[in-house]
Amino acid sequence: MQEHAIPGDGVPLTGIKAGTIEDREAMRRLGKEQLFKRNFTFISLFGFAVLLMGTWETLLGTVAFGLGNGGPSGLIYTFIGVWIGFTLVSISMAEMASSCPTSGGQYHWVSEYSPKKYQKQASYFIGWLSLLAYQVGVTVGAFLSGTIVQGLLVLNYPSYSYERWHGTLIAMAITFLVALFNVFLANFLPLVETISLFLHIAGWIGVLVPLWVLSPRAENHEVWNSFVDAGWGNTGVACLVGMITNVGAFVGGDAPVHMAEEVKSASKLLPRAMLCTILVNGAMGLIMLITFCYTVGDLDAAINSPTGYPIIEVFYQATGSKASATGLMVLLIVLNVVNNLTNMAGASRQLFAFARDRGVPFHPWVSKVKPTYDVPINAIIVCAFCACIFHCINIGSSIAFNIIMSAGSVALVTSYLISISCITLRRLRNLPLLESKFSIGRVGLAVNLLSLAFLILVMVFAFFPPVPDPPAISMNWAIAIYAGVLGIAGLYYIFQARREYDGPVEYVRKSL
Repeated sequence: MQEHAIPGDGVPLTGIKAGTIEDREAMRRLGKEQLFKRNFTFISLFGFAVLLMGTWETLLGTVAFGLGNGGPSGLIYTFIGVWIGFTLVSISMAEMASSCPTSGGQYHWVSEYSPKKYQKQASYFIGWLSLLAYQVGVTVGAFLSGTIVQGLLVLNYPSYSYERWHGTLIAMAITFLVALFNVFLANFLPLVETISLFLHIAGWIGVLVPLWVLSPRAENHEVWNSFVDAGWGNTGVACLVGMITNVGAFVGGDAPVHMAEEVKSASKLLPRAMLCTILVNGAMGLIMLITFCYTVGDLDAAINSPTGYPIIEVFYQATGSKASATGLMVLLIVLNVVNNLTNMAGASRQLFAFARDRGVPFHPWVSKVKPTYDVPINAIIVCAFCACIFHCINIGSSIAFNIIMSAGSVALVTSYLISISCITLRRLRNLPLLESKFSIGRVGLAVNLLSLAFLILVMVFAFFPPVPDPPAISMNWAIAIYAGVLGIAGLYYIFQARREYDGPVEYVRKSL
């Protein structure tokens, strides 16, 4: 094992970088140098987390898959189950976030809590999966915005010829602008997140009211007892396959953690923000989903809308006006762009932290932070570049692009599963846990075990094909992408990282 110098033992920090005594002590214990301004308060952090998860916005953009697998009732009932499951997951992660308030998140927790024999390798591979997950998140927001714009062109200009490369160019432009904001206007990010929190709530109301007032209303049995089996031969299986729509609307509960080194009183505010996010987004998402199912109108027309988005057809049926439907969708586009802004910030901090621990190629350059900017510019550049590569894949194959998106969700779920498994194992062995401002105490083991059971269920159905007996081209090849990333990580580990990467626990002070 290599010897590591502990940074942060020089001149004491002052001003906005200093944070609280607990922040400074946490960074000292973790062996990390404070490089960023701690300018996030609870409200701005909460806004960041709520927008990144974006439950109700994500549902409206991806609801078609769940309607085809499970139907309206399947969507609603599995939403409730997924909400409960991710609440337990968030509680488990909040405890670890409070004890280890670092931008590394899951790969750091695995390094801290896993058995010593597996600390290095386990944290390394979880670091790579977390990078995949957040890189996909950076890509999705811009992709949705770009393709929604195309859908609106189809709605308003029937002569418009839909081409995938049009949406790809729009998505690239959004990615470029979001990256510029994160580099040159990063000081305004907390303010933007605070404003966006209110926009998130106002937009939710602005969508609900027109749907309830103007849309045709479905009968109760069409909402609460209307299931769709796309050929699985079992309604329960169909609902569990469609459950992935709801899973995609809840992943990202770890988002506040990756801004930990920019939050004042991080050990206290991180768990609060994580739990408030899952509760508030869950409630807003459930109300929006029930509203959508009551007001969807012609279900077949919505699913097969030429715009590519059922919600555009629902808005058009409700208002009877292309201009009104366009106005409502513009609101969703704005929120998706803000979500993309938030994802870029979280992904770049995740990449920066992993590069700081020497887990990726060119880590000295990727982890470099220029003092005059106080943001990881090089990590932001890498995230934007990779997102543009993913956007290009959509030009050649929309199926390949959707597979990559699915792989991102599975990668993030895996990081939750492994990190919670590590702390569960410590509880089962009655080993001491790190001190935490947020502790779940005696119920901790039960919460952890239920979280793991839920995540295992999600992992199984995340790899199911979208339809029964699909042709090879329509298979869910997310497992191939998932394995491919692990394979690349494994090769880099064999040839380079095993000599450089020791895991964040090796930087941690063993005693305070």
